[in-house]
Amino acid sequence: MAGDAARGALDSAEHGWRVLRRLAGRHAGFFTTRQVLRAGCEVRVRAGLGDGSVTRAGVGLLRLADWPTGPLDEYAMWAAWFDGAAAVSHQSAAELHGFGRLRPRFLHMSVGAGRPPVTPRLVVLRRPLVPADLESAGAFLVTTPLRTVLDLAESDIGQLALDEVVGDAVAIHRCAINEIRSASVRLPPRAAVRVYRALSAV
Repeated sequence: MAGDAARGALDSAEHGWRVLRRLAGRHAGFFTTRQVLRAGCEVRVRAGLGDGSVTRAGVGLLRLADWPTGPLDEYAMWAAWFDGAAAVSHQSAAELHGFGRLRPRFLHMSVGAGRPPVTPRLVVLRRPLVPADLESAGAFLVTTPLRTVLDLAESDIGQLALDEVVGDAVAIHRCAINEIRSASVRLPPRAAVRVYRALSAV
């Protein structure tokens, strides 16, 4: 009887570990301590930390050590923190799309749910995540080129910077002029005027 219970616990932990690895695979190998607790595989993760197959990536964040590092790991790590309920947006999305020369000092993320981490590196913007405004970048989500342009029109970047963002979006065929013009009518008046000015400079 005791043997059956032990085998059942072991099977459950192994199942939890497989579930956790699948979750981590969505975000370049990153996962959170919350996900470990939900999966019920704390013992397996502690063993991984001991043998080097799991590494610490930050407070409450871990990573599968066999996952290759890449230039966009930071985006994937914060996507894991928010359980995928976040998207790279605003200046950071513009940089990913190749719009303008904003060179953001912070990583901007729009977040639908979840507790933000304590870090000076991240700018978290709370808002509903509309699927039509998002696209996959593999290990994380990013706002679409059009949504990125509209977000920046509502932000505090200068008009010249916005002109450059819009010009690049059109020049590299990520947005059409008519598409931007049509979408801008739903913006607040000040932002809509900024988009009109930017389109006039294209």
